[in-house]
Amino acid sequence: MPGQAADSQPGDLANEVEGYLLWQARVAEAETRARAFAEQLDWLTTGQREQIEQHYVTDSLQRARDDLERVVARCHSLRAEYEHRYRTLRRRCVAWVLAVCAGLTTVTGLYLLL
Repeated sequence: MPGQAADSQPGDLANEVEGYLLWQARVAEAETRARAFAEQLDWLTTGQREQIEQHYVTDSLQRARDDLERVVARCHSLRAEYEHRYRTLRRRCVAWVLAVCAGLTTVTGLYLLL
């Protein structure tokens, strides 16, 4: 597509938009939960309530970010593991095909010599 980097995939923009929307939903959820939490503390002043809400939102979003980073790290780990297994399996398959072809060639050569 015009304007995209050479190494970007067609679905990258859609993934970025989806990620942005999901994060904004997480922010809205954290803000809603912070307000609900602070409403229970009816003795707080307006300034204290705002501080608690902000701290709650910040803490919730940091925890969400940490969770996402752990998931991303695990995804990278699994991808590397599966790529390694795929390469090993592919080498085994090629070795078996070559061995079978060599065996058939040998048997055919011997048959033709007799």
